[in-house]
Formats: sequence, C-alpha cells, structure tokens
Amino acid sequence: MQSKSETTTLNQTGQKPMKKKHLPQSLWAVLTLISFFLLWHAATVLFGIPRYLLPSPAEIFLRMVTDFNVLLSHSLTTITEVALGFALSLFIGIPLAISIIYSRYLANSLYPILIGIQCIPMVSIAPILVIWFGYGLTTKVLLACLISFFPIVINAVVGFRSLDKDMHDLGRSIGISEWKNFFYLRLPHALPHLFGGVKVGVTLAVVGAIVGEFVASEQGLGYLQLTANARLDTPLVFATLFTLAIIGMLLFATVHLTEKLVMPWYNANKAQGGK
Repeated sequence: MQSKSETTTLNQTGQKPMKKKHLPQSLWAVLTLISFFLLWHAATVLFGIPRYLLPSPAEIFLRMVTDFNVLLSHSLTTITEVALGFALSLFIGIPLAISIIYSRYLANSLYPILIGIQCIPMVSIAPILVIWFGYGLTTKVLLACLISFFPIVINAVVGFRSLDKDMHDLGRSIGISEWKNFFYLRLPHALPHLFGGVKVGVTLAVVGAIVGEFVASEQGLGYLQLTANARLDTPLVFATLFTLAIIGMLLFATVHLTEKLVMPWYNANKAQGGK
C-alpha cells in the first residue's frame, strides 16, 4: 500500500501508480496440482514402488484414456443416482426448513431430532435400506438423499433465522404481509446460508451414491472400484477415484455458478480473505 507522501510525489511527477498483477485463482490450483503429480511420479520412480501398491499418475491417466468408455458408462449411472438423490433432498429439505421457521411445534420437536439423526453414520443405514428396497436404484437414491439432506436443512434453518428482528418488526409495522416479509427480507438474507448448505450437500450426495453402490449394485463407479480392487487393479481403482473427484468438482462448480447468477451483489461485495 502506498503512503500519502508517495502518492503525492507520483501525482506531482505525473506518473501513474503501478498496479499489482495477480495470477488467476484457478491457475494457482492447476500449478499446485501439477507440482503434486510431479512429486508423486518422482517418488514412484525413485523408490521403485510397485504399481499394485501405488501407480504413478502417468499410469492412472493412461488408464483413464484407455478405459474411457467403461468409466463413462459407470459415471452416468452414478451421476443419475446423485442427481435424483440431491434433487429429492432439495425438494424435501427446503420446505421442511421453512416449516420449522414458522412452526414452533416443529422447531421444538423435529429440529432437535434432525440434529440427533445427523449424528448417525448414514453408512450404517445402508443395509436396512437394502432389506426394504432391494438392490435397485431406489436404495442408492435414498442414501444420496439422506446424506445430503441434513446440511441443506440445517443451513437453511440457520439462514432463515438470520434475519434481524428489528428489520422483521419494521416490515410488519409498515403493513407488509408475512409472505412478502419472507420473499423480500427473510429469503435474501438466507441465500448465502442456503447455497453454503447446497454446496456441501451436492458433494455429500456423491458420497451417498458411492456408499449405496458399495453395498448393493451391479453398475456405477463404486461397483467398478470394488471389482477393480478385488483384481488388485490399482490403476483402475485410482482412475475411478479421479473420475469421482472430477464429477464432484463439476457439480460444485455448477452450484457455485448458480450462486453467482442468483446473488451477484453478494460475490461482488464480500471480503476476500488472504489478499
């Protein structure tokens, strides 16, 4: 930061202050990732690590190219399960959060129960869902929904409750109806929390779908990883992991882009830490 005397001197000499150039944020991530993969590759070569223990990134990328059609076919199954489970969690979660805000009974009875249920590992529920719904699509969709449901509901409730009491009372005092109060005041205040919950929920939906495929499936990236692991085909195991990471990042980026479109004022005005 330039001092006042420096700025005055520059103005007197007619020179314009130099602007600092920053690398794009995405480029930092790419450079870090490339460095990580180079170190990984060097470690496998220098220490002679067997490929069945830890294949090099080059072997994994080559396997992703050669088995592209197989990975794509299983990815489509997993993406379908994730999309259906995540949509179901939104369809149930957001109205439930609104009900909790406006119902004292639900706020006092159901909300603490939901927090308690969240402490139960959803993986332990998978065998019960298999008994109830079998090995079909329903079990995986329900697991994806259950795992992504709770962060969406809890963040939505926190967001809807974030409206300042004075602002709410001011709206009521000038005759705004409760539904207008909700759409013009409470909902805009809740949007950052809502999108925070949705970002966490969409990545957890991927975890739920994979857990369901581990328990009962004949298709999907989780099933492919299990079969590859049984054959000690470690490059394919890592290839499925990388594919899952790509799917998760694409889903997260989609939600992030939607957030920017819905709340342009929020992303423009929020403080950027670390700069």
